[in-house]
Amino acid sequence: MTYTRQMLDTYSPAVDIDLNTLATTIDALNECAQACIVDVDADLGVPNPTEMVKCIRLCLHCADVCTAAARIIGRVAQYEADITRPSLEACVAACKTCGDECERHAHMHEHCRICAEVCRRCEHACRELLDALK
Repeated sequence: MTYTRQMLDTYSPAVDIDLNTLATTIDALNECAQACIVDVDADLGVPNPTEMVKCIRLCLHCADVCTAAARIIGRVAQYEADITRPSLEACVAACKTCGDECERHAHMHEHCRICAEVCRRCEHACRELLDALK
């Protein structure tokens, strides 16, 4: 059991959200944001970082979107579907786009391969939570 799930269990109000799915998504969002930031740092250290500008930019976008979404969906006491859903949808889009770009460089850079994998996992977790919120 993750710390996220343990925290949700300490105060969980009466919400109609599976707490395992919610905790898994929050953890995936936080891991994705961290992976993207590390990927940016690694991209800046490659011999020709100008070739990585698009990847860097998309990783920064993805990290920001994931961080914001993790904070929003973690506030289950005042669940607001009009804010939560678009946040998760933005994550799906950001993770897909970033994952696609990182995959283009995965054969050359291990950090891009890992980032793409983490983005795919986060995209999947966000889709699962969106489905659970229907």
